[in-house]
Amino acid sequence: MSPSTPYYQTQSAVLFIIFNRPDTTQKVFEQIKAARPARLYVAADGPRQSVQDDTTHCKQARDIATAIDWDCELKTLFKEKNAGCKEAVSSAITWFFDNEEEGIILEDDCLPANSFFRFCDTLLDKYRPDTRIRHISGANFQHGKKWGDATYYFSNITHVWGWASWKRVWKDYDKELSRYNENDVKEKLANIFADPLIVESWHHIFKELKAGKIDTWDFQLGFTNYFNNSLCIVPNYNLVSNIGFNGNATHTTQANNLSANIPLTEIVEMEHPLYFLAEKKADEFTFNHEFNIAERRRKHNLPLRRFKRWLKSLLTK
Repeated sequence: MSPSTPYYQTQSAVLFIIFNRPDTTQKVFEQIKAARPARLYVAADGPRQSVQDDTTHCKQARDIATAIDWDCELKTLFKEKNAGCKEAVSSAITWFFDNEEEGIILEDDCLPANSFFRFCDTLLDKYRPDTRIRHISGANFQHGKKWGDATYYFSNITHVWGWASWKRVWKDYDKELSRYNENDVKEKLANIFADPLIVESWHHIFKELKAGKIDTWDFQLGFTNYFNNSLCIVPNYNLVSNIGFNGNATHTTQANNLSANIPLTEIVEMEHPLYFLAEKKADEFTFNHEFNIAERRRKHNLPLRRFKRWLKSLLTK
């Protein structure tokens, strides 16, 4: 935004989830501070005893995220011991929705544009009673490709790098995916995704989650939304950039990742889509990168291509 442009002040409550990165925490907090939420929730996991400087860095991040200098009700949930990503983040969001009917969630590496807050406010209000819509994302991974003429499009993917939602959605959250079993899931995923390699990828993730091999919280929300036949909102312009790709991150460790540090765009006006249909091609574009679908398909089809070349050589002799 230009220096002369006034910052939008959000009407929504904000949950800020932090841990041990004071540098990114400071940058994200400055954007929250500019949006001046009237209610700010700050949740922090505890330091890891096995990691040097964790205690110091956790304290620094907490001091930054609670330096309120505007009219704001501040609530904190600070863990003394480290609970890990899965437990710490999911319990923070549960705490938030125990106190709020709806709101905006940001983690300490998700840098929002100021208009992200207006985007969320507008859509939280517009789709509050519409149970077709379960998730509002701030991040866009289409790298310049627009889907339709509206400000946003509908997707089946639940992006969580800066997002907003309602208590009505989070009440279905199942951290352990206890309601679902492996025997049914692959067939159900095939009702959502036409590409068998995408189905295979999600089925593998589901099995790893059920086995406790992935310490995360967000895939579970994605599965919950998939199995409730939901639509998620994705802006046609990137409103949140992940600035945390480095060796200190928990999951996003590759600094040269295509999804790292995507430039932010500010939006002024909101144009709503006419059709309530997921843009399947947009989702396929995202999964092709995330799951390396094209390369896997190439390797999968390699023996068949060799056989066809061999057969063609016989026919041309």
